[in-house]
Amino acid sequence: MADTLNRERRGSRQSLSDTNYKKDDLAQVNASGHVQQLERQFSLLSIISVGTVVGNVWCALGSTILELRLTFYSPKLTSIYNGGPPGAIYEYITVSVFYWIIAACIAELGSSIPSSAGVYHWASVTAGPRYGRLNGFFAGWWNFFAWLVGSASMMVIVGNVCVQIYSLYHPDFTSQPWHIFVAYIICTWLGCAVVIFANRLLPMLNTFGFFFIIAGVFITILVCAAMPGTDGRPTHSSNAFVWSEWSSDIGYTSQGFVFLLGMVNGAFSVGTPDCISHLSEEIPRPEVNVPRAIAAQMLVGFITGFTYLVAVLYSINDLDMVYSVGGTFPIAQIYLQATSSAAGATGLLVLILIPTIIASIGDQLTASRTLWTMARDRATPFPKALSYVSNKWGNPIFAQLLTTILITVFGCIYIGSTTAFNAIVGSFVILSTASYLAALLPNLLTRRKYIQPGPFYMRGILGNAFLSIASIYIIVFIVIFCFPYSLPVTAQNMNYSCLIFGGITVFMGFWWFADARKNYAGPAVMEQWRQHGGSQDGIENENRSQEFKEGSKEKDLTA
Repeated sequence: MADTLNRERRGSRQSLSDTNYKKDDLAQVNASGHVQQLERQFSLLSIISVGTVVGNVWCALGSTILELRLTFYSPKLTSIYNGGPPGAIYEYITVSVFYWIIAACIAELGSSIPSSAGVYHWASVTAGPRYGRLNGFFAGWWNFFAWLVGSASMMVIVGNVCVQIYSLYHPDFTSQPWHIFVAYIICTWLGCAVVIFANRLLPMLNTFGFFFIIAGVFITILVCAAMPGTDGRPTHSSNAFVWSEWSSDIGYTSQGFVFLLGMVNGAFSVGTPDCISHLSEEIPRPEVNVPRAIAAQMLVGFITGFTYLVAVLYSINDLDMVYSVGGTFPIAQIYLQATSSAAGATGLLVLILIPTIIASIGDQLTASRTLWTMARDRATPFPKALSYVSNKWGNPIFAQLLTTILITVFGCIYIGSTTAFNAIVGSFVILSTASYLAALLPNLLTRRKYIQPGPFYMRGILGNAFLSIASIYIIVFIVIFCFPYSLPVTAQNMNYSCLIFGGITVFMGFWWFADARKNYAGPAVMEQWRQHGGSQDGIENENRSQEFKEGSKEKDLTA
């Protein structure tokens, strides 16, 4: 009889996960209030690959380093106009330091509460029993929309690379928004099909993407370093041009403010430290592996981004020509200057294209998983459908389909008005950091009393200092990143990010009062708080009692 029970227990565990799945993993995930539904199919390497691919730092820098609003019909260029090449480099370094601090705070929460709900769950817990439900509700929706517009921006990058490859061989070609839209739609629905029907291949796909990103940046740096100055090609830029010749042309008189405003490009490139947390329920030992993966993601992203940025800036030999084509896709012109060959520029653009396609799939995956975790707690319309997980395909199909439909709608907006699309995707940094703030600031103000330390925990003054710096940075730069990109302000160069953020917040406020205030329960910890009158001690006593019962049951079964 004991042998039969043991076989049943082993079979039950393996049906939920791989053979490395541990009982303590299931217990921690169940602390979020939901039975394990997704396979733990990601290894540490594959989850690091997801973070690196979704972050896609050097490709994002290459696609947006000269751009103002993360799209490609803007009248001004961000990093080059905001300080020239030195501005691009030093702004990237500065914003990376702040995001390392944010990432450490997120890793601490991911180690304490390894839930695929990520920011949504953490914000619900850190704000305490009185404000947690409301705080988590808005944090979750901000985070979901951030990943939604981030995915849309990746699709536009894919479309632009495809169009620019064609235009390299057809100099008289003039790109139109609908050209980019065609590639946008194909990539969007291809990504949807991969997430739904090839779910078990995602670890392998992201591991391939990881090695392609490493190989791609190495090849690009090698080409940009070796080809200029050979066989009659123009030489590299001077050291002064890259490191010290500061210039700005956006209308602001304060050069310090110009520097701060230019940090938006780096924030877009490195600002995805929470992506791995949304797969916490698909990796063994997430309380240990999630912090490790976040650290690896940030380290690889910074090194590849910095070395790529320096190599590309040294390749510029005609800045006026880069300015003149800035409204299309200036990295193609930089590659053309580096190689003096359409074929060479095409090869380097392909090295951006392939990782970005894989990254767009990862963005969709992250957005849909965020929506699914919120639907489990009835924070969304149609929660039963959106929380449904297909037994056949092993993923939340309807959450993924709705995510893809919304991304498609954004693409339709791009056809009608690039200014409106600019405003939507330009709000990524504000939406994502606002969701982080909703989890980090309450954790600071409550002195971290509502979270139980995980394996990764910043003790004492270090944790409080990091939380303080991260919170202050986010508050200050949400304001700065809402300023107009250049002066004088026109309808075309106006920064509408604050309008988009405010509109989303107001819309979710209506949904809160119309439905969620009554039907949305929040994560399971909220119900525990209600049962114990808001007492954290009562919850901890219950958890210890439950662990004792489970331990006793384990002994009985193995007797």
